[in-house]
Amino acid sequence: MDESIEVVVVRVFTDERGGNGNELGIVRSSPATAQREQAIATALGFSETVFLDEVDEADSTAELRIFTPARELPFAGHPSVGTAWWLADRRTPVGVLREKAGDVTVEVDDDIAWIDARPEWTPDFAWLPLASPEDVDALDPSAFTTGHHYAYAWIDEAEGRLRARMFAPDMGIVEDEATGAAAVSVTARLGRALRISQGEGSELTTVPLADGRIRVGGRTVYDRTIDVTL
Repeated sequence: MDESIEVVVVRVFTDERGGNGNELGIVRSSPATAQREQAIATALGFSETVFLDEVDEADSTAELRIFTPARELPFAGHPSVGTAWWLADRRTPVGVLREKAGDVTVEVDDDIAWIDARPEWTPDFAWLPLASPEDVDALDPSAFTTGHHYAYAWIDEAEGRLRARMFAPDMGIVEDEATGAAAVSVTARLGRALRISQGEGSELTTVPLADGRIRVGGRTVYDRTIDVTL
């Protein structure tokens, strides 16, 4: 018999008006989703889909797994930020997300969610530093056929404002609208706080911490809820 699951869709790293942002699918794990996570994520087609396994309100933790259309990830930024915000919005806030890479500390203030993550948790990106934002805008996603590529250029170096795009065909992602893991990694690479404008107009903010972790945050908004038949 066919089974139906509920998928909450939020947009992560929106602009100040709640526009743009990277869609995230959030699914409560259940017997219906067990051993089918990858197939569900592939069918949904979001750059990442989260499967929320357990929320321990007493311990202020939540366990989750993250899938792209092509593979499971040990850590990803926009799913962590989006899940932290959604749990707080549902009146079940947590302080830690337990992911395969490690424990991700989170903090939510209204529509802004922050996570603290280690650069070594992120994929190995092929860096493409370019001369201008216009050079970044001119890139053709179809030119990238393998790997994980992060292109960036300064909008205003003195203010730490960066223009970026990310292409990850190995993850089944032609172009990612907003990439928290890449923001963590490029912040460690450049060694400074950043304000990143990525994709069509998503906004990410980062801060290097004294212990080597990187804080990344931004706005999340609820978009819609859909029912999917398995």
